[in-house]
Amino acid sequence: MTDPVPDAVPDAPPVPPPTPERVVGWRALGRALRPRATRAQVLTGVLCALLGFAIAVQVRQTDQSSLSVMRESELVSLLDQTTRQADELQDQVTELERTHTELQSGSTGREAALEAATRSAAAQGILSGRLPAEGPGVVVTVQDPDGEVKALTLLNLLEELRNAGAEAVQLNDQRLTASSYVLGTDDGVVVDGAVVAPPYRWVAIGDADTIATALAIPGGAVAKVQIDGGTASVATEDRVEITATRAVPEPEHATPGTGGGG
Repeated sequence: MTDPVPDAVPDAPPVPPPTPERVVGWRALGRALRPRATRAQVLTGVLCALLGFAIAVQVRQTDQSSLSVMRESELVSLLDQTTRQADELQDQVTELERTHTELQSGSTGREAALEAATRSAAAQGILSGRLPAEGPGVVVTVQDPDGEVKALTLLNLLEELRNAGAEAVQLNDQRLTASSYVLGTDDGVVVDGAVVAPPYRWVAIGDADTIATALAIPGGAVAKVQIDGGTASVATEDRVEITATRAVPEPEHATPGTGGGG
């Protein structure tokens, strides 16, 4: 007996190719499944950012907030330490300000002292004849062709110049000072140990009008020159120069005094 022949299995129906409508449907499904940023998601992101910022601020304020959990004794100790540090800083500021003031006043004092010493040295140099000088004054020319003008008359002229306020005087090429002298000798007129010859040219620095008036008074220095047989002319100048100088010797016996009375 032969086995029965099984029935033939029918072939599966062929799968139809996708139609355009099906392709469009898949694309729509893909777009639907694609994640989208909804309004709720945006709000959630903003809240997360704000939360992170708050956490950072809280971390920075940890030291400050820790003060709230400190005991009263600890707070008092911290306050005392801070106060001491502030006092120390204030003391340093005060010391620096005092030093600054001292440096300024010291510098100003030294400058003022130096300026005063410079002025005093210049004045002493002019009065002692050690320095040349210039300024307003007079030029007095005494003519004595016959050599008749006496030494006493020239000394009187020098005294008139001093009394009229002359600050510096030069006769010919010699500088005259408070210690200068005039003598009559057989060789002629001697001034401070040197013979001088006419014409006698006097240059004096001071108030020109005052000096000229003093020399011209009746019976004064100019009149005495004329009595002796000479002539004298006085010219006022806005600026005259005294170029002659003299060495000032060191005192042998005198020393600066203490300034005390008694």
